[in-house]
Amino acid sequence: MTYKVLFLDIDGTILMPNHTYHPKTKHAIKQVQDKGITVFLATGRPAHELSDLALDLNIDSFIGYNGAYAVYQGKNILDAPMDASIVRSYIEIAKENGHDLVLYTSKHNYVLSLHSKQLDEFAEMFSLSNLKLIQDDMVEYVLGATLVNVKSEEVHLYNIDEDIRLSQVNVNGAEDCYDVIRKSVNKGEAVKIALNHLNLPTDTAIAFGDGMNDKEMFETVGTSFAMGNANPEVFQYAKYKTKTVSDAGVYYGLKELGLVE
Repeated sequence: MTYKVLFLDIDGTILMPNHTYHPKTKHAIKQVQDKGITVFLATGRPAHELSDLALDLNIDSFIGYNGAYAVYQGKNILDAPMDASIVRSYIEIAKENGHDLVLYTSKHNYVLSLHSKQLDEFAEMFSLSNLKLIQDDMVEYVLGATLVNVKSEEVHLYNIDEDIRLSQVNVNGAEDCYDVIRKSVNKGEAVKIALNHLNLPTDTAIAFGDGMNDKEMFETVGTSFAMGNANPEVFQYAKYKTKTVSDAGVYYGLKELGLVE
């Protein structure tokens, strides 16, 4: 098989819990790049938070906000904000139930409160900056959202639209956090757009991930790897299982394909 493109989730796939990566992971990324394989970061993180990691790994293409925004070599190829009415409804539901909510636009991260312990912990966990209070004039520009401090029995409160599903964040300490995933706008759909832009068939694409927000991406590419630390529910959607992020699972998965030494 001739592989042309690699899509990599970040948290739990590239980055370990201490926000660093295994040296073998960086080495593996460089090796596939040297072979002419295009590498995309494919994450739920906002795009404006990716610059330092992208620069360090020499990656200039990415999918952010769980598939709502994509850039190939600095050129925007996808920009799909959420329905503003749904955003407004989520704001009200969160307020009524004492939940925290993070709304991501192309430039900032908006929150209901700047004085929430749970939100502070979440922001530190994912190195979020540029936190601002939610304002009505930004709801039409929201590309993604995360619910924070929501118990499993409360998730149903946010099931207000058939196009939306909630994906529990697969990071220790974030068990009560859920990414808002659109069935029509997700990592898988963004991968399709990227492949179409590159004029590449799906069987030339590889993906690595660890969370249920990677489900559609795994179903789209020809070769998929679930990290050893992945949410157990995601294993059924991946073709292969590799080692954990702390054990350089990306490196060993690519080695299995004969792409790295």
